[in-house]
Parts: sequence; structure tokens; C-alpha cells
Amino acid sequence: MKLDVNLCNNLKSIRTRLGMSQQELANIAGVTRQSIGGVELGQYAPSVAMSLRLAKALGCQVEDLFWFEEDLPEVEAILAGSVPKQQRSRVSLARVGDQWIAYPLVGNDAFRIEMIPADGETLAVIYPDAKESVRVEELPSISKLPLASEVASNERQSEGEAQNQNVTNKVLVRILDDIDKLHNTVVIAGCTPVLSLLARATERWHPQLRIHYRFAHSKAALRSLCKGEVHIAGMHLYDPKTGEHNIPFVREALTGKSAVLITLGVWEEGLLVPPGNPRGIKTVSDLVEFGATIVTHEAGSGGQMLLERKLQEEGVSSQTVKGFTHIVHSHQDVALSVVSGIADAGISTASIAAAFGLGFIPLHSARYDLVIIKKYLEEEPVKQFLSILGHQLVRSQLEILGGYDTSKIGEVVANIS
Repeated sequence: MKLDVNLCNNLKSIRTRLGMSQQELANIAGVTRQSIGGVELGQYAPSVAMSLRLAKALGCQVEDLFWFEEDLPEVEAILAGSVPKQQRSRVSLARVGDQWIAYPLVGNDAFRIEMIPADGETLAVIYPDAKESVRVEELPSISKLPLASEVASNERQSEGEAQNQNVTNKVLVRILDDIDKLHNTVVIAGCTPVLSLLARATERWHPQLRIHYRFAHSKAALRSLCKGEVHIAGMHLYDPKTGEHNIPFVREALTGKSAVLITLGVWEEGLLVPPGNPRGIKTVSDLVEFGATIVTHEAGSGGQMLLERKLQEEGVSSQTVKGFTHIVHSHQDVALSVVSGIADAGISTASIAAAFGLGFIPLHSARYDLVIIKKYLEEEPVKQFLSILGHQLVRSQLEILGGYDTSKIGEVVANIS
């Protein structure tokens, strides 16, 4: 039968997974080995009778073996990050408000412990002034797709220049998973590992719900919330002028939007040091006095702001601290740097210290809040996630970590309008 160019098959994949040779499958299905090879190579489409025989021989449905490429739905999505140009890219997808958001699965974002399955792949770039989308393979040879968000954040580029760059952050995505599951997704950005623990707990009690957790420090998470890329932003920023946690930063960032802050708990922040604290460090000024090497978080993170504030309070210049420019990107990375001997100290939390068996010098008790745009509170996936915060099993999981006060978990601490 003449090949239908839109017909896809995974006959070879299923056959080899079952340990069958082409000849063995041909014998069971009552067809020739050449026919099996031709179908696997996509040289021609099998008849209805042959399709049924192959499915029966392999113990599966015909739809498991063959499908039309156009059967996979396509959606327009806002790209929350950058992807290689001239290359189809793996993405995670979620519906945030009234738009699809595509999160590139690139580099570290492609993994937790194992590689993360993709929800879709980018097919085309949608330019705002073009009548049609441009397929990925038709794009000029440039290493990265330029994003409107990247141009906007570049202080050296004027607004007029940005408009002339014909930039975009919208892409066409072919969906590779159940679209109902993608609709039933909550996206959270934050830096505390507790968020991944909450995600697992929520999915356990609500099996149809999916939590997509994106690692981001506090200010980056808040920016993602402002841009409509996530439902919830986790943050732990302290404003020494007002003595408040998080609220002043949210008020400043969410211009024209209403949000609520729901507390997750109060955690102890401080210096991680090797077991037994061999250098005898007690304050941040001791870092300089004892010649200790540290690692730091990114600018805009709660950990970096805490370190800078404590250094200023003790009259210590950051330039005199060894390793102050050595930046790592997560609390786990801080702990691993101390465990491996790369650093003598780093800012993190008591729970991280306990998890890695490290010493801990407390510096500040910070409130960790979840910031949610109010209109998202009406969405069923968000409701389901919030419903588990007061569950005793969740409290127990947080309490056993150590360094957390969960007595007010789930309470609304502020309304921002």
C-alpha cells in the first residue's frame, strides 16, 4: 500500500522490547519478513488486515502501533525561558490563567533525579508581526531563540531597539501527553526543597492532579508570577526597614494585581559548616577572621540578601570574604559544597543542615510564604493543592525535617490589592 507520509509507527520499538526478531513476528502474524521491515522503515502503510494481525501478535491495540502525526494536538504557548533555535525542544506545559505556558526542559531543568518526560515539543515560532508561524527547521542559524522577556531585561537595549528586533516569546507546541492532565496542573516556583515534598504529598491524595515545581530564588519566583508563568511563587525575603517578610516585595512587584500570601512556615536560616564546626565560626565576621571560604546564592535570593545584611550589620565588607563571588543555585548545592570541602560555610537552612549531617549556626528566622494571584484561587487544581496544607501528615513531614515552625501553616498572612 502506498505510504501515507503522515502515518507514524513504533512497530520496531514494541517488537524489540518483546525480544522478537522480524522473522519471528512475521511467522506469528502470517506475513513476510520483508513486509515487517518495510513497515518499520516507513516505506509503506500496512493494510487493515495486516495491522490487526500485527497488533494481535504483539498483544496490543492497533492505535499503539500506528497513528497519524496530525492526531497530536497543537497549541500556542508562551515560552518561559529560552530554547535552542533551529531545533525542536522538549517542554513541560501547563495552563496558567487563560494561556498555555511552555517550560523548556533544558540543562538542569530537564532533570529531577531522573530525566523528566516531555509534555510537548516546540514546532514553530510565532512572530507578532507575521501572518503565519515559522517552523523551527526554517529559522536562521542562531544558537538561541530571542525572547521578549530577555530583551526587556537587558538594560543596555532601549525600548525602540527591542521593538525592531522582531522578538517573540510565543511558540507552537505539539502536545505529547494527555491534555486533560496538562489542564489539571499547578505550577509553583520557589527555592525550598519542601515544595517538592508538598508536590508529592498532593499528588498522592489527588491522583489526577499534577504539580509542576520550578526551582527559582525568591525574586525570580515573584517575577515569574508577575509574568503569568506560574500559579504560585514561594519566597522568604525580609525587609529590614519595615521588619516584615515578603509583603513589601509583593506590593512593589504586583502592580495592578491582587494576591494573597499564605504561610508555609517559619524556617531557621544560617550558616552551614562542617560537622563539629572545626573552625569555630559563630558569626559572619568570623568568616574573614578565620579565612573561611564560602559559597553564595544568586543575587535576589533570600540567602544572598541575608548574608549581605549580616555582613553590613557587623561592618564587614563582602570583598574581604573568600568565595563571596562563588555562586551556587540551590540549598542542596550549598550543602554539597560544604560536604565536599569546596567551601567552609554557606547560607542555608537548619533542615538542610540536618539532612546532610552538617553543623548549623542560626542567623535569622524567616517566614516562607506562598504568593498566589487571587483569580487563581478559583481554579480547582489550586484549590486541591491548598487543601493539603493543613493536613496533619503534611505537618508531620515538615516537623520531622527540623528547623520549621508549622504552627501557622495554611494561614492567610496578607491580602494585596
